[in-house]
Amino acid sequence: MEWVDLMDLRNGMDLRNVELRDPRTSHMKSKNDAQDAVPKKNGIVDVPSNHSVDETVARLKNILQSKGITLFALIDHSGEAEKVGMKMPPTKLLIFGNPKGGTPLMLAAPSIAIDLPLKILVWEDSQGKVWLSYNSTEYLAERHGLPQDLLPNIAVVRTLAAKAGE
Repeated sequence: MEWVDLMDLRNGMDLRNVELRDPRTSHMKSKNDAQDAVPKKNGIVDVPSNHSVDETVARLKNILQSKGITLFALIDHSGEAEKVGMKMPPTKLLIFGNPKGGTPLMLAAPSIAIDLPLKILVWEDSQGKVWLSYNSTEYLAERHGLPQDLLPNIAVVRTLAAKAGE
């Protein structure tokens, strides 16, 4: 199959051997080129945790504190759902960062501000398995056109998630 953008259709392209490109997955070169694509689910990386949601959150908070990274917010989605009479598996979002790392990114590519501060979602799936999920560095770099020399400023999220899940 040939991949095309919808804009190519203006020129009357023959659609019999064409697969339309979804803008949410347009970063993928082909279905057979998965190793070059960002992780599944539009750049979201899922890392398994060996702990409960609460234990994983506590581990992540301790790691952030030890590294001098500010925890701006902890959102307890499942707790908020319970307050309105709804039930969902444990799900908590940590929003964290460091202006020394984030500011240069925003100066280079102002749109990154929509994805900063960094976030890690800690959640339990329907089988009781706990996961840490975050936006991949590669996804954020492509989405915002970040310069390569600044990627280490956000790549720390990978290490934080891995350590918290150990």
